[in-house]
Amino acid sequence: MELIIGLLSGAVGGNLAGKAIGGLNQGTLINSISGIVGGGLGGSILGMISGGGDPTAGMDIGSIISQVAGGGIGGGVVLAVVGMIRNKMG
Repeated sequence: MELIIGLLSGAVGGNLAGKAIGGLNQGTLINSISGIVGGGLGGSILGMISGGGDPTAGMDIGSIISQVAGGGIGGGVVLAVVGMIRNKMG
C-alpha cells in the first residue's frame, strides 16, 4: 500500500512541478512517468531512512503523510532532472 501511495503522489508531484516551473514542463505523460519513478524512489528512500516502521502495525496517518511527501518531492526532483537533461539535448 505504501508503494502505491508513493507512486500516485509522485505522479501528482511531477505534474505539479511541471506546471510550477514552465521551463521543465515535458507534457502530462512525461511529467507523470518521471513523477512515478521519482515517487517510487523517494518513498522507498524515505522509508529506509525513517526505519520503515512496524509492518504489522498497519498504516497510520503519519506514515501516509510521509509517503505522500516523499513521493511528491521525489517526483518533482526526478522531473527536474529529466527536464534539465531534455532541455540540454534540445
